[in-house]
Amino acid sequence: MVPELNAADIDAILDFVLSKSRIRKIYFLWRPFLKDMKDDHLLEVAVESSSKYIVTFNVSDFKGIEKFGVKAVTPQEYLKLTGIMK
Repeated sequence: MVPELNAADIDAILDFVLSKSRIRKIYFLWRPFLKDMKDDHLLEVAVESSSKYIVTFNVSDFKGIEKFGVKAVTPQEYLKLTGIMK
């Protein structure tokens, strides 16, 4: 079951995400690695920042990224992983 979120809830979530964010410099490129070259920069940022997850509705576009120590998950999966949603 997906919780109903209003504008204030969404603002609070985005404020939290932004409070944990930092600008990162990328010193390496693996392009092209993914089937959609527009997604490669997301993989590069995830690896450089030691992120565990890329949160996306297009999980299938990120096949093979596990070799970099990153997993692609849907927003719903991520909310479950973080305990925000059961």
